[in-house]
Amino acid sequence: MDFTIKTYRTLLNSLQSNGFSFQTIEQFIENPKEKVVILRHDVDSLPYNSLTFARIQSEYDIHSSYYFRAVAESWNEDIIKEIYDLGHEIGYHYENLTTCHGNMELAIDDFQRNLERLRKIAPVSTICMHGSPRSKWDSRDLWKKYDYRDYGIICEPYFDIDFNDVFYLTDTGRRWDGWKVSVRDKLPQQEKWIKEGLVFHSTHDIIRAIEKDRFPQKVMMTFHPQRWTNNPILWTKELVCQNLKNIVKKSIILKTRR
Repeated sequence: MDFTIKTYRTLLNSLQSNGFSFQTIEQFIENPKEKVVILRHDVDSLPYNSLTFARIQSEYDIHSSYYFRAVAESWNEDIIKEIYDLGHEIGYHYENLTTCHGNMELAIDDFQRNLERLRKIAPVSTICMHGSPRSKWDSRDLWKKYDYRDYGIICEPYFDIDFNDVFYLTDTGRRWDGWKVSVRDKLPQQEKWIKEGLVFHSTHDIIRAIEKDRFPQKVMMTFHPQRWTNNPILWTKELVCQNLKNIVKKSIILKTRR
């Protein structure tokens, strides 16, 4: 079965045994390694699942990045602090243009306020946009008027990581080829990767590619830990809910193309 903790551990074992290093986004920006995986986690909901991931990574001496939204279903200060204390990077998963209904001035004030709140718990030097697929606003547009570097931020991955050099995978849509159902979490390099055969549907597809030395040398992998569980009831619930969400997102994509 995919999207279980057992499968996740198998993935980490495969990456480590095949010589991959691990870096946080901050570490990669400052001093990138040659054969490396950046483990990024978008904590959209169920923050305890992210803590489970963070504890597992600590067992493997792996450091990774966790991005928290400023909403009740993500923001848990005790969990944020514990993840940071385990040696992981904490970042802000911003969605301010959505929450402020497109108002730039309100959005940048909201961004600064939430960033300051998060920095009272842990240092924050990187941010990453939350897609908000049902919103008509893309929060990355905030930086058409403002500069996140003015707030002590050194990286927003969508702007500051060169995806001509770094391969990108995300479990958006509860699959690793989720660009098909993603409204915003997609890149122009995707067409090139498809032509090169770098298409993976399941975690087991990724593991097979690693074992056969057919996996890129520099990769950012985005996980949504709320999707990963060994509990059969919660696993089934997430599968059904995500399939329904994918139908909605496909309809949104079709509308934007018209």
